[in-house]
Amino acid sequence: MTPMEHAMAAAREAALRGEVPVGAVITQNGQILVIAGNRTIADRDPTAHAEILAIREAAAKIGSERLIGCDLHVTLEPCAMCAGAISLARIRRLYYAAGDEKGGAVDHGPRFFSQPTCHHAPAVYGGIQENEAAEMLKGFFAARRGG
Repeated sequence: MTPMEHAMAAAREAALRGEVPVGAVITQNGQILVIAGNRTIADRDPTAHAEILAIREAAAKIGSERLIGCDLHVTLEPCAMCAGAISLARIRRLYYAAGDEKGGAVDHGPRFFSQPTCHHAPAVYGGIQENEAAEMLKGFFAARRGG
């Protein structure tokens, strides 16, 4: 399985727990370091986004707050909080599936990495397995609305 496929699986697992279906994977030298899914409800923590959880775990695993040479694969365009964490962690490349016109901060909204106050911007690649991720999110929210 590709890193994005692992992220999709983590997103599906998050949905089964009632969490917004977002999954994230961090790789280093092509090897998966960590896999995480959203846990904001389970942890009662508004910062427990998949990206944040993956960054925290990867930093602990490699013993550094800087994830130099690491890549992040996530099923939804990161929000401003997650984009800030990606920058601070010095993630090398960001791969995301579905764009997020409402809450995204990479290619939508504030376009965090394009701001002059951004100290580090990863290379960004969007649209990987976009349809699958978008359908998963649409289905999740439609079910929550009862239709």
